[in-house]
Amino acid sequence: MEKLDLNAYKNGDRKVITHEGVVAKISAEIVTVALTGNVHCEACNAKGACGVSEGNTKEIEVLNDGKYQLNEPVNVVLQKELGLKAVFWAYVLPFILVLSVLIIASSFLKEWVAGLLAMAILVPYYLMLYVLQNTFKKAFRVSIFKFN
Repeated sequence: MEKLDLNAYKNGDRKVITHEGVVAKISAEIVTVALTGNVHCEACNAKGACGVSEGNTKEIEVLNDGKYQLNEPVNVVLQKELGLKAVFWAYVLPFILVLSVLIIASSFLKEWVAGLLAMAILVPYYLMLYVLQNTFKKAFRVSIFKFN
């Protein structure tokens, strides 16, 4: 995982996605940041698939490096390419799986059986994501920075 460049973030680099947030919880290893509304969501191409742009508050867990205090305003930063990869794993690949199984199974089975099989393919897919959640946490590392 490539470390996020702080200077690129400060200079307004277009290769990062930023959200404003507030430190909600602090534990020994994890800082939980509650995301607030973001004006950047309106211009983002992935806002329809991203759950952050919705009205209710979202929380993100970040590794604690000991520099943050409760209720402190921070910026949550993620590389844009990682955001697109997350959308792929969460929305695009499951859609492709369901559609592929539906098309293939409908040529051999009745339509209702093919439909059930297509929906059932999501169970092992999401179980696989659950088993690999630690791998995804390492791959989709989020950074937080204090406001200056």
